[in-house]
Amino acid sequence: MSFYNVVITGTGKYIPDNIVTNNDFAENNFYDTNGKPFDASHKELTDKFKAITGIEERRYADDDQCASDIGTIAARIAIEDAGIDPETIDQIIVAENFADVKKGTIQTDTLPSVASRIKHNLKIENPACVAYDIIFGCPGWIQGVIQAYSYIKSGIAKRCLVISAETLSRVLDMSDRDSMIYSDGAGAAIVEGVVSDQKEGILSFNAATYAKNEAYYLFLGKSNMPGADPKLRYLKMHGRKIYEFALTNVPDAMKTAMDRADADIHDLKKIFIHQANEKMDFEIIKRFYRIYKERNIPEYIMPMSINRLGNSSVGTVPTLFDMVRKGECQRVSHDPEAFAQGNHQLNKGDLIMFTSVGAGMNINAIVYRY
Repeated sequence: MSFYNVVITGTGKYIPDNIVTNNDFAENNFYDTNGKPFDASHKELTDKFKAITGIEERRYADDDQCASDIGTIAARIAIEDAGIDPETIDQIIVAENFADVKKGTIQTDTLPSVASRIKHNLKIENPACVAYDIIFGCPGWIQGVIQAYSYIKSGIAKRCLVISAETLSRVLDMSDRDSMIYSDGAGAAIVEGVVSDQKEGILSFNAATYAKNEAYYLFLGKSNMPGADPKLRYLKMHGRKIYEFALTNVPDAMKTAMDRADADIHDLKKIFIHQANEKMDFEIIKRFYRIYKERNIPEYIMPMSINRLGNSSVGTVPTLFDMVRKGECQRVSHDPEAFAQGNHQLNKGDLIMFTSVGAGMNINAIVYRY
C-alpha cells in the first residue's frame, strides 16, 4: 500500500550577524503608554524582562537588507538542502507582516510583493511558479505550510517553497520596553508531495482566528515618547491580554490537531512552538499536557532559541526547526524546569508538532511525522 504524503524535504534559515544584547538598550529612555518615564533602573528593567521573556540577545539585519533579501538567503539554502531545480517550484508562499522596510524608515513596501521579489532574486523564469505573500501574524509560516499542503493534496501543486521573512527592528518604538522583544530573521522550507509506503509528513492541522474581541491585541500605535508625532505608528501590543489569550486557547488548538491525527501524546517527540515569550511557552506546554492529565513532561520536548535570537515573528518556528534538523540547537533554558534543555535532534519517524499564536489573533498547529 502506498500513500501520497506532503513532506518537508529541505530547510534553510538566515540569522543576522548583528547581535544586540539587553545592555545595548541601556541608553534608551523607556516610557509607559502615558508618556511617563519608568522609575526603575536599566538593570532592574532588563532583569525583569529577561526573567519573563528569557531573552538576552536578539539579531538585527544589516542596514542594506530588507525582508526580501534575508528571505532569499533562507530560500536558497532550503532549495540546495532539498536538492531540487528551482524551476520545478509551483508556488512561492511568503509569510510576512511588514514586507520590506528600508533602514531609517517605517514605511512598508509591498509593491511588488516580497514573494515576487524573492522569485526575481532566485532568477526563476517559470511563469507557472506563482508567488504571493500571506499576512497571518506570527503563525504565518505554519499557515503557509498548511496552504502548501492543501494545494498539493488538491493536485494544483506538487512542490512549494514556503518562506518567512521579517525585519521587525525597522518598525519598533525604541522608547517602549516591548521593543526589546523583537528581532529579525528568515526561514524557509521546500514542501512537496511524495509517494511512500507509510504515512509521514503532515498528518493533520488546525487553525483558528479570534477577532471579535481579540483582533487588536497587536496593533500599530504612536510612540510612547512624549511629544512624538501621533501620525507615525509603531508595533504595539497588549502583552497581558496576549499572554492570557495564549494560555487559554493554544493548548486546546494543539489538542485538536492531535485528535485529528489520531495521535498519542506520549509519542510526541518535539514541539516547535513560536518563540514569543519563554515563560508563556513553558506554561502553554504544561497546560497542553494537563489536558491529557499528564504532568510528566518529556525532558527534551521543547527546543528553544529565544534567549539568543529573540522573537522574529514568522521566522521563529522555521528557524528553530532548521537548527534542530541540522544539529545546531544546544540551548539550555534558564527555567528550572528541564523540558527545554538538551542537545536536540530529530530521528526518522519522530512525531512532532509545529504551533504558533499571534496577531489577528491567530492560532495554528501541525502534527507531522518526520
